[in-house]
Amino acid sequence: MMRFMATAGRKVRLFLIGTFGKLVYRLWMWSTRITVVGEEPYRLLRDQRKPVILMIWHGRLFITPFFFRNRGIMPMISPSGDGEIIVRLASGWGYKFLRGSGSHAMLKAWATLKGELAQGGEVVIVSDGPKGPVRKMKPGALRLSQATGAFIVPFSFSAPRRKILGSWDGFLLPRPFQRLVAIYGEPFTVGPELKDDAFEQERLRVENLLRELDERADRHTDGL
Repeated sequence: MMRFMATAGRKVRLFLIGTFGKLVYRLWMWSTRITVVGEEPYRLLRDQRKPVILMIWHGRLFITPFFFRNRGIMPMISPSGDGEIIVRLASGWGYKFLRGSGSHAMLKAWATLKGELAQGGEVVIVSDGPKGPVRKMKPGALRLSQATGAFIVPFSFSAPRRKILGSWDGFLLPRPFQRLVAIYGEPFTVGPELKDDAFEQERLRVENLLRELDERADRHTDGL
């Protein structure tokens, strides 16, 4: 009986998120204006149909379902309750949702990601998701770039008026009715020759690069 009640409760919660939560999220985002920084190299890659891996921290996810809507992107979403919330909020915006994560069986998901990139597609990987540690980059995006030749494009955002939640990821929640900053890092690829210590050095370099992108996004909000 307890198991049934828990299942029923989750279903009700997800239904509310998929109706009222979706409406609140969309109104929230439509109340903002977004200044975009560093988009030109990314746009050039997409215009040329080059494969792209967008790389984002879990704590900077809030605007991404809205910002990247209607582009036919494939985000890899954790098959957890948190992942299901993202799917419900972003449904109807043209995403090719792929359910998988570093803590679940990945063979099928990996093949799907490679197939999407082989066609010149675009995928999203949350670098420290779904459970962290916070802003500690897992190697998946780098391995995927090695396997496919896809360009990795770091992404972040910030807001002048924001709240950092007490969650494991330090989730950044912007207040509505303000101008936000969305920022792209420079695209790069990871050579297949990098192994062992050389690969780990590259992983650390990219981890620091993505952290610095958060800081740049924060600084850009000073003038808003």
